Amino acid sequence: MNILGIESSCDETAAAVVRDGREILSNEIFSQADMHALYGGVVPEIASRNHITVISRLAGEAVKKAGLTKSGIDAIAVTAAPGLIGALLVGVNFAKGAALALGVPLIPVHHVRGHIAANYLAFPELEPPFLCLAISGGNTAIVDVRGYTDMSIVGATHDDAAGECFDKAARVLGLPYPGGLPLQNLAEGGDDRAFSLPHAKIDGHPYDMSFSGLKTAVINVIHNAQQKGEPLDRAGLAASFQRAVSETLVPRAMDAARELGYDTVVVAGGVAANKRVRADFERACEAENKKLYIPPIKLCGDNGAMIACQGYYEYLSGVRAGQELNAYATMDIDKVIF
Repeated sequence: MNILGIESSCDETAAAVVRDGREILSNEIFSQADMHALYGGVVPEIASRNHITVISRLAGEAVKKAGLTKSGIDAIAVTAAPGLIGALLVGVNFAKGAALALGVPLIPVHHVRGHIAANYLAFPELEPPFLCLAISGGNTAIVDVRGYTDMSIVGATHDDAAGECFDKAARVLGLPYPGGLPLQNLAEGGDDRAFSLPHAKIDGHPYDMSFSGLKTAVINVIHNAQQKGEPLDRAGLAASFQRAVSETLVPRAMDAARELGYDTVVVAGGVAANKRVRADFERACEAENKKLYIPPIKLCGDNGAMIACQGYYEYLSGVRAGQELNAYATMDIDKVIF
C-alpha cells in the first residue's frame, strides 16, 4: 500500500511516499528556516503563505521520485493536529482535494504520533509496546505506546516544550534560528557545570516537566552579566543549559519505563537530534540493559514520511476522514478525534 504523507504543522512543508508503513519511497522537505531566521522565530502567517506556494509542487515531486504516477497512490495521510492552525489548514485542505480527485481514502494523523512512527521507518524490527519520550519544538511528553494507535500520556510539560526552550535560550545567546544546532555547537566547547540552572519538579506529578523557569534563568544570567559589564562564558552557559534539559528529560523517561515494566525506550522529535540528549539516553539505557531506539537525524525533524507511516497504522485501525475534516491547533495524543 503506497501512502502519500503531507506535513505542514509548522515551518516545513513536507511530502513523502511510504509503502506498507515501513519503506520510504520518497521524502521531500521544503524548509522555511532562512525566511523565519530574519525574525528570530516562526511567523505563522509567513509559514502558511509559503506552504500554499510549494505544497502542490512538492507532493508531485514526492510521487515522481517514488517512481509512481498519481494512480499508484492508495491513500493520503495528513497532519491534522496539533500545530499552527493556519499552517495545518493548508496541508489539510490540499490533502482533502487530492484524496477527492484521486478517489482514495483520506487519513488524518496526529503530529506527535507521526514523530513516534519515524522510529518504525528507521528500525524495521521495532514494534509496540514501549515507552517513548516525544520531544520537539511544540511538544514534550512521555508516552506509553501500547499499540500503533493505542497510546496514553504518562507525563508532559506544563509550559514550554523542550525544543521551544532551546530556541529561546539560543536567541538570548545571540545565536541564529533555529537554535538547536547552533546552541549544541557552542556547548561543545563549554563546561556543563559552569552555571547552576534549575531542574523543575511538579509536586504530585513526578513525570511532568516545566521549562519556563530554565528559560528565565538563562535570560537572567545573561542580563546580569550585561548590567555588570562582566564577560559571559557563553559556551559554559550553553553546555549548562543542555545538561539541565537532558537531566530533566532522561531520568523521568527512564523512571517511567521502569515503573511500566518496559525494556524498550524510544525517543522521537526534533530535540532527539541533540547530541547531549542522545548520549545521556545511551548511557542510561546501557546501565539498565534497556533497548534504545532514536531515529537518525534526518527523521527527527518534521517530515512527510513519518506521517505516511503513522497513516498506514491509522488506516489499518479503521481511521478515515471525509471532506468535513478540519485542523486543530491542540489535541492530546490519547484523545484523537477527527
